[in-house]
Amino acid sequence: MTDNIIKVGMADLKHRCHPSVLVTLGLGSCVGIALYDYKVKIIGLAHIMLPWSFQAKNNTNEAKFADTGIKLLLKNMLTDGANIGRISAKLAGGAQMFTFSGASDMMRIGQRNVEATKQVLQSLHIPVISEDTGGNHGRTIELYSDDGRLMIKTIGFGVKYI
Repeated sequence: MTDNIIKVGMADLKHRCHPSVLVTLGLGSCVGIALYDYKVKIIGLAHIMLPWSFQAKNNTNEAKFADTGIKLLLKNMLTDGANIGRISAKLAGGAQMFTFSGASDMMRIGQRNVEATKQVLQSLHIPVISEDTGGNHGRTIELYSDDGRLMIKTIGFGVKYI
C-alpha cells in the first residue's frame, strides 16, 4: 500500500482510484476538502489556501482557492468515473493560527475558508458529512479509498477518524 500513498501539497489537489491514500500536511488556516465516491471508491483531496479566486490578483492556480479548487477536483473525479450523486465531503483545517487584536474579517482566513468551502459544496449539492474545523491548531490528514475515512492527526490532540 505504501506505493499508493500520494502527497497533496499546499494549493494542490489530487484524486485516485482504490487502493490509495491521499495525505496533506500542515493544515493551519488552509482547508483540506476530502471527496469520496463510495461505489467506485474514488477519492479526491484539495488543500485550499484562500476562499475566493476573484478576490486575488494572482489567481492562476485554481487549486489555491475554494471556489475553483473544489470544482476542478470534482471535474477530475467525474472524468475518472465518479458520480456526483454518490460523492460526499469531509472537511478539516480552517484554524485561526494567530491572534490579532481588533482583527477584521479579512484576518480570519481559516473561518472564511471553511465558510466558502461549505458554500461551494452546497451549490454543487455535495453533502458535508463530517468535519474537524476551527480551533487554533494545525492538522495533518489522510484520506483512505477503501471506506472514505479521514484520519486527522493533531499535535496535542492525538489522532481521530471522521
